[in-house]
Amino acid sequence: MFRIGQGYDVHKLVEGRQLILGGVDIPFGKGLLGHSDADVLVHAIMDALIGAMAEGDIGKHFPDTDSRYKGASSMKLLEEVNKLLKDKGYKIANIDATIIAQQPKMLPFIQHMKDNISHTIGIETSKLNIKATTEEGLGFTGNGLGISAQAICLLLANTP
Repeated sequence: MFRIGQGYDVHKLVEGRQLILGGVDIPFGKGLLGHSDADVLVHAIMDALIGAMAEGDIGKHFPDTDSRYKGASSMKLLEEVNKLLKDKGYKIANIDATIIAQQPKMLPFIQHMKDNISHTIGIETSKLNIKATTEEGLGFTGNGLGISAQAICLLLANTP
Protein backbone atom coordinates (compact mmCIF):
# COMPACT_ATOMS: atom_id res chain seq x y z
CA MET A 1 0.00 0.00 0.00
CA PHE A 2 1.17 3.51 -0.82
CA ARG A 3 0.61 6.61 1.32
CA ILE A 4 1.22 10.18 0.08
CA GLY A 5 1.75 13.15 2.39
CA GLN A 6 2.39 16.85 1.85
CA GLY A 7 3.78 19.41 4.22
CA TYR A 8 4.22 23.17 4.38
CA ASP A 9 5.88 25.48 6.85
CA VAL A 10 6.76 29.17 7.03
CA HIS A 11 8.64 31.30 9.53
CA LYS A 12 9.46 34.98 9.75
CA LEU A 13 13.06 36.18 9.26
CA VAL A 14 14.38 38.20 12.22
CA GLU A 15 17.69 39.58 13.47
CA GLY A 16 19.52 37.74 16.23
CA ARG A 17 18.69 34.17 15.18
CA GLN A 18 20.68 31.55 13.29
CA LEU A 19 19.36 30.47 9.89
CA ILE A 20 19.05 26.69 10.09
CA LEU A 21 17.73 24.80 7.07
CA GLY A 22 18.02 21.06 6.65
CA GLY A 23 20.12 21.02 9.80
CA VAL A 24 22.68 23.34 8.17
CA ASP A 25 23.71 26.62 9.82
CA ILE A 26 23.64 29.02 6.86
CA PRO A 27 25.61 32.25 7.23
CA PHE A 28 23.10 35.09 6.84
CA GLY A 29 22.25 38.28 8.69
CA LYS A 30 18.90 36.94 9.88
CA GLY A 31 17.38 33.70 11.10
CA LEU A 32 13.95 32.19 11.38
CA LEU A 33 11.74 32.96 14.36
CA GLY A 34 10.14 29.99 16.06
CA HIS A 35 9.77 27.95 19.23
CA SER A 36 12.32 25.39 18.04
CA ASP A 37 15.20 26.17 15.66
CA ALA A 38 12.47 27.04 13.09
CA ASP A 39 13.95 24.84 10.35
CA VAL A 40 11.12 25.24 7.81
CA LEU A 41 12.56 22.59 5.49
CA VAL A 42 12.65 19.87 8.12
CA HIS A 43 9.26 20.98 9.47
CA ALA A 44 7.67 20.63 6.01
CA ILE A 45 9.25 17.19 5.59
CA MET A 46 8.03 16.09 9.03
CA ASP A 47 4.52 17.33 8.25
CA ALA A 48 4.53 15.39 4.97
CA LEU A 49 5.66 12.20 6.71
CA ILE A 50 3.20 12.59 9.60
CA GLY A 51 0.40 13.42 7.17
CA ALA A 52 1.09 10.35 5.04
CA MET A 53 0.68 8.23 8.18
CA ALA A 54 -2.59 10.07 9.00
CA GLU A 55 -1.09 10.99 12.39
CA GLY A 56 -1.97 14.70 12.47
CA ASP A 57 0.79 17.28 12.13
CA ILE A 58 3.96 18.45 13.85
CA GLY A 59 1.96 20.72 16.14
CA LYS A 60 0.20 17.67 17.54
CA HIS A 61 3.46 15.80 18.15
CA PHE A 62 5.68 18.76 19.15
CA PRO A 63 3.44 21.59 20.39
CA ASP A 64 4.97 25.05 20.74
CA THR A 65 3.32 25.27 24.15
CA ASP A 66 5.60 22.49 25.45
CA SER A 67 8.83 23.80 26.96
CA ARG A 68 10.63 20.55 26.02
CA TYR A 69 10.72 21.79 22.43
CA LYS A 70 11.93 25.34 23.17
CA GLY A 71 15.02 25.82 21.00
CA ALA A 72 14.90 22.15 19.96
CA SER A 73 16.88 20.89 17.00
CA SER A 74 14.45 20.00 14.23
CA MET A 75 16.81 17.18 13.27
CA LYS A 76 16.17 15.63 16.70
CA LEU A 77 12.44 15.99 16.12
CA LEU A 78 12.85 14.34 12.71
CA GLU A 79 14.47 11.38 14.48
CA GLU A 80 11.27 11.04 16.54
CA VAL A 81 9.11 11.15 13.41
CA ASN A 82 11.34 8.50 11.84
CA LYS A 83 10.88 6.30 14.92
CA LEU A 84 7.09 6.69 14.56
CA LEU A 85 7.36 5.69 10.89
CA LYS A 86 9.23 2.53 11.79
CA ASP A 87 6.88 1.72 14.69
CA LYS A 88 3.89 2.04 12.34
CA GLY A 89 5.57 -0.17 9.71
CA TYR A 90 6.21 2.45 7.03
CA LYS A 91 9.17 2.84 4.72
CA ILE A 92 10.03 6.04 2.84
CA ALA A 93 9.96 5.59 -0.94
CA ASN A 94 10.91 9.21 -1.67
CA ILE A 95 10.67 12.84 -0.53
CA ASP A 96 10.63 15.93 -2.73
CA ALA A 97 10.99 19.33 -1.03
CA THR A 98 11.23 22.97 -2.08
CA ILE A 99 12.65 25.89 -0.11
CA ILE A 100 11.10 29.24 -1.05
CA ALA A 101 13.39 32.16 -0.21
CA GLN A 102 14.49 35.31 -1.97
CA GLN A 103 17.85 35.05 -0.27
CA PRO A 104 20.30 33.70 0.65
CA LYS A 105 21.09 31.44 -2.29
CA MET A 106 20.57 27.84 -1.22
CA LEU A 107 22.47 25.91 -3.90
CA PRO A 108 25.79 25.83 -2.00
CA PHE A 109 24.06 24.18 0.99
CA ILE A 110 21.61 21.74 -0.60
CA GLN A 111 23.91 18.71 -0.73
CA HIS A 112 24.76 19.15 2.97
CA MET A 113 21.02 19.39 3.74
CA LYS A 114 20.38 16.19 1.76
CA ASP A 115 23.19 14.41 3.58
CA ASN A 116 21.90 15.51 7.00
CA ILE A 117 18.28 14.59 6.40
CA SER A 118 18.89 11.29 4.59
CA HIS A 119 21.30 10.20 7.33
CA THR A 120 18.80 11.13 10.06
CA ILE A 121 15.94 9.14 8.51
CA GLY A 122 18.08 6.32 7.16
CA ILE A 123 17.44 6.64 3.43
CA GLU A 124 19.73 6.94 0.44
CA THR A 125 20.23 10.53 -0.76
CA SER A 126 18.80 9.41 -4.12
CA LYS A 127 15.39 9.12 -2.40
CA LEU A 128 15.48 12.75 -1.25
CA ASN A 129 15.28 15.76 -3.54
CA ILE A 130 15.70 19.31 -2.23
CA LYS A 131 15.44 22.34 -4.46
CA ALA A 132 15.08 26.06 -3.92
CA THR A 133 13.31 28.88 -5.69
CA THR A 134 12.64 32.57 -5.25
CA GLU A 135 9.32 34.31 -5.73
CA GLU A 136 10.77 36.97 -8.01
CA GLY A 137 10.32 39.67 -5.35
CA LEU A 138 6.62 38.88 -4.79
CA GLY A 139 4.87 38.20 -1.48
CA PHE A 140 6.38 37.87 1.99
CA THR A 141 9.16 35.50 0.89
CA GLY A 142 9.92 37.60 -2.17
CA ASN A 143 10.17 40.67 0.04
CA GLY A 144 12.62 38.88 2.34
CA LEU A 145 10.24 38.80 5.30
CA GLY A 146 10.31 35.03 5.71
CA ILE A 147 11.17 31.64 4.27
CA SER A 148 8.79 28.82 3.52
CA ALA A 149 9.15 25.21 2.44
CA GLN A 150 6.94 22.57 0.90
CA ALA A 151 7.43 18.82 0.84
CA ILE A 152 5.71 15.75 -0.51
CA CYS A 153 6.50 12.14 0.30
CA LEU A 154 5.55 8.65 -0.72
CA LEU A 155 5.49 5.98 1.97
CA LEU A 156 5.29 2.24 1.51
CA ALA A 157 3.24 0.45 4.14
CA ASN A 158 4.05 -3.09 5.19
CA THR A 159 0.90 -5.07 4.53
CA PRO A 160 0.09 -8.39 6.16
